[in-house]
Amino acid sequence: MTQSCDPNGQTSSGCGVGLTPEQRRILHEHGTERPGSSPLNDEKRAGIYACAACGRPLFSSEAKYDSGSGWPSFFQPLSDGVETTQDSRYGMVRTEVHCGNCKGHLGHVFPDGPPPTGLRYCMNGLALDFRRAEGEKA
Repeated sequence: MTQSCDPNGQTSSGCGVGLTPEQRRILHEHGTERPGSSPLNDEKRAGIYACAACGRPLFSSEAKYDSGSGWPSFFQPLSDGVETTQDSRYGMVRTEVHCGNCKGHLGHVFPDGPPPTGLRYCMNGLALDFRRAEGEKA
């Protein structure tokens, strides 16, 4: 069940309870994990990738691909899963991706992905919670 979260990324009503300090840094302070550090890079099972803070479904495993970037990448989010804003920190302009529910920072989207969208949603693995599809082995 998706929990209600404060739009400023603060934990309220139980949102984000149980997050590690590193997950809080990424989701609430717009941090980034080290490339290649997420076990989700190698996840090949069918399932859904949800927000680690609030549980909202964000991406299907059907949209995941190996971009070679070092972060879990997807060519398309689930409907109403994510929102985007312009990020001009660090002297560059990028499109930042947030959870559509709790507004937690997930990563960035770039226009260099595969068909059919041509987009690469480059996500922090620690911001995601993989939920395997029913029938998939643990």
